[in-house]
Amino acid sequence: MASWWRRLRRQFGIAAPRMAVRTHLPWWGRGTLAVALVAIIGGMWWWGFDFGQIFGGFNRKEVEAKLSTLAADLERYRAEAVELRSRNATLESELAMSKGSQEALSRQVTELSGEAAQAKEELAFLQRLVADASKGEGVSIQRLKLEPDGDDVWRYSFIVVRGGNPKDEFIGRIVVRATLTGAAGDPAPPAHAVELPTDRPEQAPSLNLKFKYYQRVEGQFQVPPGFRVMTLVVRAYESGQAAPRATRTLRL
Repeated sequence: MASWWRRLRRQFGIAAPRMAVRTHLPWWGRGTLAVALVAIIGGMWWWGFDFGQIFGGFNRKEVEAKLSTLAADLERYRAEAVELRSRNATLESELAMSKGSQEALSRQVTELSGEAAQAKEELAFLQRLVADASKGEGVSIQRLKLEPDGDDVWRYSFIVVRGGNPKDEFIGRIVVRATLTGAAGDPAPPAHAVELPTDRPEQAPSLNLKFKYYQRVEGQFQVPPGFRVMTLVVRAYESGQAAPRATRTLRL
């Protein structure tokens, strides 16, 4: 009994030997714990980094959100700029077409105004012609005009009229002769006088006459540089006659 008691005190008493308790884990368990520990440490570090930025006045997530918003706005503004440039090009094209149409209409209005004024003059002339129908038959040259039309070019116009009540057509031709003078006022030599259609045979068809009551004649001629027209003489000849039936002189 005494020996048994001594063995019991030796195992559980003050003099008992030290004992260590160890848990045996496999290698994959230790690896898993190591990875989990590294993940925890990394997460704590990242969490501390984010909070450190927030506390320091810099929020990375907020900045990234703002950058995403700005990138979206930039793409939207670029699309709007492309659309606006396309609209601008279309509007410029339409504006150019409108300006061209407006200029064309302005030219047409000017031409129509001139034609209307000419028609009014011819109407007044015809009214006088009808009023003078009872007068004796004869040929006259009326409304003779001469105006400059560019550099060294002059344009003329007149109306050849038959009075009375003619039964047949008048057939003949017109001769236009312009006497020139120099720039200093000295008379030009005869060689510089312009006579149509002698000097301009291509204008002969426009100077032929064939009418019953009246015929408008107009054309142009060019003078040598440094000269101007001093007088313009227009003669109307009947076919087969050497003497003119009518003569009209315009002095400038």
